[in-house]
Amino acid sequence: MNPLVFVVAGLAILVLWLFFYFVPVGLWISAIAAGLPVGPGAFIGMRLRKVSPHKVVGPMIAAWKAGLELTTSDLEAHYLAGGNVDRVVRALISADKANIGLDFQRAAAIDLAGRDVQDAVAMSVNPRVIETPRVGAVAADGIQLFAVAKVTVRANIERLVGGATEETIIARVGEGIVSGIGSAANHKEVLENPDSISKRVLERGLDAGTAFEILSIDIADVDVGKNIGAQLQTDQAEADLKVARAKAEERRAMAVAQEQEMSALVQERRAAVVEAEAEVPRAIAEAFRTGQLGIMDYYRMRNIQADTQMREGIVKDKPTSEPDEPRRDRRREQG
Repeated sequence: MNPLVFVVAGLAILVLWLFFYFVPVGLWISAIAAGLPVGPGAFIGMRLRKVSPHKVVGPMIAAWKAGLELTTSDLEAHYLAGGNVDRVVRALISADKANIGLDFQRAAAIDLAGRDVQDAVAMSVNPRVIETPRVGAVAADGIQLFAVAKVTVRANIERLVGGATEETIIARVGEGIVSGIGSAANHKEVLENPDSISKRVLERGLDAGTAFEILSIDIADVDVGKNIGAQLQTDQAEADLKVARAKAEERRAMAVAQEQEMSALVQERRAAVVEAEAEVPRAIAEAFRTGQLGIMDYYRMRNIQADTQMREGIVKDKPTSEPDEPRRDRRREQG
């Protein structure tokens, strides 16, 4: 046989192998059946750009069958950017069926931002209920209250990119509950009308700048806690008592110090008196030696001292008042 035949056959087999490798025939037939303008060149280009044809053409078929004419270039670009093409296409189909204005560019941006665009569309159709944790606050009368709220939110498609998440909604609602309870004059008002808190919270527009729209805020549960006002007054009274005790102890210490100082002064003066009295015999002896004091003068001085001591003893032993019975007898005699 002619060797040229073998070369031609080999080239034909190589071309067929390359064709079936670059062009998934089954997917191509499905695209043709769905009316997609996708030819073998498009599949070959996807292979060369390292794009999986099944992850681009498969969702594109679903979009065209749903009436959304997406292009392969947009889907390829989103795939190469790291997005989830299938999720974006499903979200677009759901939004179109629910009459929600969502185009491919916004859906792709939401997906690339890390948000679940399909879940966002579902949340726009079916609002979600977010339950806040137990929030504690104190009313004006000092009674502590704990409240749990259920917030019904709906995804805002236009603010999904750059909008705050559910954590912000929960934090803002909790802040609003604290403010609402704190502004109540009496805790009984909150227990009787818990919807007053939700009205005040809704009036503040807490969904501003978030990716959600708050539809309603319902207070699910309100519990009574401690009497914070009484506890604070008790703590203040204990603190005042400690301060008063400290001041009293300070005054007592000062009084003790003054008493000790006076005692030391008295002891010092007594010592001076004793010392002076000890000099008296010496002075008397010196007066005898110099002749300034005679024996008779000395005895007269001693007599005067003895008389003075006797008088002082009589004054100390004399009662301050007479007995009642003699006084009564004297009144009878006078009568």
